[in-house]
Amino acid sequence: MTGLIIKIVSNQYTLLTREGESILATAMGKLRLGSKPLVGDRVEYELLEDRYAIQKILPRTNYLIRPAIANVDQAMIVMSAVEPDFSPLLVDKLIFLISYRFIEPLIVITKMDLVKPGNKIYEYIEDYRKSGYHVITVGKDRDIEAVKDALKDKITVLTGQSGVGKSTIMNRLDEAFAAATQEISKSMGRGKHTTRHVQLYQVAGGLIADTPGFSSLDFSRIDALTLAGRIPDFRDAGECRFKDCKHVNEPNCRVKEKVEKGEISRIRYQNYLETVKLCNQKEDWE
Repeated sequence: MTGLIIKIVSNQYTLLTREGESILATAMGKLRLGSKPLVGDRVEYELLEDRYAIQKILPRTNYLIRPAIANVDQAMIVMSAVEPDFSPLLVDKLIFLISYRFIEPLIVITKMDLVKPGNKIYEYIEDYRKSGYHVITVGKDRDIEAVKDALKDKITVLTGQSGVGKSTIMNRLDEAFAAATQEISKSMGRGKHTTRHVQLYQVAGGLIADTPGFSSLDFSRIDALTLAGRIPDFRDAGECRFKDCKHVNEPNCRVKEKVEKGEISRIRYQNYLETVKLCNQKEDWE
């Protein structure tokens, strides 16, 4: 039988079965020799006497370390249009991090009801959409059906700075989910020794991780050349003169050519140049 790990506490694994039921299982000792099971893992399990036992972890499409989760389809980057003001640099750094792990970005911009005419946010929204990113705008005067549609049949992690309205969106999506995650946050805030575990909740026909996403924007372990090949904006740029082109100051770079022609976002490219400085530079171009 196959199932999906949706919660891990100590040595107890909660599996979501193909029939949509939640069951408790333990991991067989042989699994300790390989990769540690993660929330999001698809596994094979069987009934041994009076307990369910996980026998095998099926191949992963991707995984994250923080939060510790596997097979993520998308990361929902929640940012506010105002209060705090929208930061394309922060959004792009998150896009770069998740794209490095083969995870699709979903950009949700909140508080659009507070935006005044002429706000620069409209230029940013157009820039992201022109570049092929899925952008959803929400506010008190708008429904969130588009968010629900985007979550259906997907495993999603949430990320975004505090104060952007993540809790508001979660309340509108599923009050039970929002209450559960807020209670964990309150417990942590009171200084209790609360075990912080990643858990997947069934929301809007999909699964959402109860974690805020990435604990830090750390690029020190990111290989610069690998990142250059995984930026969504650069995928269709074509072959550069050199295979190890990082699209920084190398000659005959197709990415730089397309930036100059307006075919690749100059905003994203400038943010990429700022970010690539933070990466692990195995070889500097001379």
